[in-house]
Amino acid sequence: MDTGNQHKLKLFLTALTTLAGVAGVGLALFALAAPAGVWLGMWNFTQGFSMLRGAQPYVAWITYGCIAITVLLVALGRTARLANLSRMLTIAGAATIAAAIAWYVPQSYLPGSGVTIPPIHDISTDLENPPAFVDVLPLRGDNSNPTVYGTGNRNMTPEEHAQRQRDAYPDVVTQRFNEPASAVFERARAAVDTLGWELVAAVPEEGRIEATDTTFWFRFKDDVVIRIAETPEGTVLDARSTSRVGVSDVGKNAARLRAFFAELR
Repeated sequence: MDTGNQHKLKLFLTALTTLAGVAGVGLALFALAAPAGVWLGMWNFTQGFSMLRGAQPYVAWITYGCIAITVLLVALGRTARLANLSRMLTIAGAATIAAAIAWYVPQSYLPGSGVTIPPIHDISTDLENPPAFVDVLPLRGDNSNPTVYGTGNRNMTPEEHAQRQRDAYPDVVTQRFNEPASAVFERARAAVDTLGWELVAAVPEEGRIEATDTTFWFRFKDDVVIRIAETPEGTVLDARSTSRVGVSDVGKNAARLRAFFAELR
């Protein structure tokens, strides 16, 4: 390659590296700013989600573009005799990772491909007599969702809510144990600690445990109540997880209860 073409290739690759760095890192910073603003109280979660939706159309293009630029640098960098090839590869690689972060933040809230999630946010193992919140109630505030099971969506009756839950999460049911209620209670309390939930109340004489789980990115607070009782057939445990805000929980409350049950087994 002659000197003139080599110089042009250097300029071209340098420009592409700069473009990747600005676009990839800029996109990631914008995506991270959405939840950061919620953390800092600068805006509410609705605005944060709106910011992410605005960035989504560009995420795939920028990510693939950063990957393509990295590949070009690997393929043509030595031909162009770039003295700072390692630094340019680092920039392009970092930009690719940054763009991937912008993709991951909203994707972490979505269910898997092909999974249908009903527009509900209150999940209980006992649909006829759901465990009741007591100590959590003063913490929820006036603008939180109602805590009467099945009343969180105005377009759905409690019966429809319960049926939607049965259809979507048939495995979220009452848990049964052969151990005494006291032993199950202690294991349940230990599971709350292991899962990193904030313990609100633990009342052994009532078999009731209440806790709050705060999601990482947007700091959503979801409340959990656990009810443990001894019966002639053994100890039964019912649990309920509900979101303080929003209509659909994209499956998070059911996933939370599944994680809790897994800790108990």
